[in-house]
Amino acid sequence: MDTKTRRTFLKEAAATAVIATSTTTLRAAGANDRINTALIGCGGRGGSLLGHADFQYVCDPDAKRLAAAAKEVGANSQQAVSDMRRIFDNPDVDAVFIATPDHWHAPAAIMACQAAKHVYVEKPCSHNFRESRMLLDAARKHQVVVQHGTQQRSTPFTSDAMQMLREGIIGDVLIAKAWNIQRRVNIGHHQPSQPPAGLDHDLWVGPAEFMPFQENRFHYSWHWWHNFGTGGIGNDGAHEMDYARWGLGVDTLPSKVSAMGGKYYFDDDQQFPDTATCLFEYPGDDKVAHKRQLIFELRLWSKSYPFNVDSGAEFFGTEGKMFLSKRGKLLVTDNSNKRVATPEPGSRESGHADDFFDAIRNSRRPNADILEAHRSVAPIHLGNVSVRLGRTLEFDPVKEQVVGDDEANQMLGRTYRQEGHWAIPS
Repeated sequence: MDTKTRRTFLKEAAATAVIATSTTTLRAAGANDRINTALIGCGGRGGSLLGHADFQYVCDPDAKRLAAAAKEVGANSQQAVSDMRRIFDNPDVDAVFIATPDHWHAPAAIMACQAAKHVYVEKPCSHNFRESRMLLDAARKHQVVVQHGTQQRSTPFTSDAMQMLREGIIGDVLIAKAWNIQRRVNIGHHQPSQPPAGLDHDLWVGPAEFMPFQENRFHYSWHWWHNFGTGGIGNDGAHEMDYARWGLGVDTLPSKVSAMGGKYYFDDDQQFPDTATCLFEYPGDDKVAHKRQLIFELRLWSKSYPFNVDSGAEFFGTEGKMFLSKRGKLLVTDNSNKRVATPEPGSRESGHADDFFDAIRNSRRPNADILEAHRSVAPIHLGNVSVRLGRTLEFDPVKEQVVGDDEANQMLGRTYRQEGHWAIPS
């Protein structure tokens, strides 16, 4: 199969598989219609997205970041706002990119769906498992395109490798092992303080439990707090978890989760583990050779990388092994550990935003549709729960609940503001 055919096959097969499960028709834009687009969250990742789409509107509760984004896109005072409700209420806005902290991802995306806006939501698509399901339901109910920010789904290099696995280059893939290993920084021990000038901290916290401003749980450091982030497993690990599951070929949720870890290195305020090993079992139909296993390793204090790369995945098949990294590394070996020649994979450049707009114009599911997102973030959230509780979880993939563990089921969702908030999803 040539490279072009391989990529076309993957794209069409994925779209067909998802559309076949839906009875709704996506709301489309005409082929030549301009898609008016807003960016919600203009920080680190949001700033990177500015070069991937033609934004007419920007939104951020931090006045400095908002002003910088508005200047870059040429937005006037009516197009640069701090409150995202002004974006959702604007009938001229067709689509939104959501690049907020994790605790805002699903609430903002759900409100966008309810306002009939198409959504590109950064990874992970939700702060917790329940919000992921609510976002999937909202997308289907309101018939909008929802693209997840797992860009490898639109990267030819990775999709070509996925097709090699589908074509049997290493036989039947039974196990995938992914990792994210890097040296993070110590965020120290801090006390609450006054928020910086120009920041609407109340708006930033949004529907989450209110916590006073604290320097080491604000820009980027929010990743390491239960109230706002999903830790290392949900941060960079979201990419590896996604393409590891993709290569493993499982289209359901895991039935057993066993994870352990903790803070082995950092003595600071971080609440999530800096070290974790997570194991997920997919039962198939419980027949021999139908079960699958996904492993994820997290070490945020090391530069001793497998295959000399900070992130990647190994796929173990009945006829060999594939090593793949989004950094552009690919190696296939047979059962004798001899290298297997592979077709030249495609570019590492991702056309993920282009795929999002094409899906809107052509009334189709995008490459990283919200259904695939739900399946890929489920291990993230379940792994985090298993680590925090220190025990194995038996999970019912159909009922989407932990079996016989009320405490774990409570942790599949989150606690919102006691006084209520306009963005609490329902």
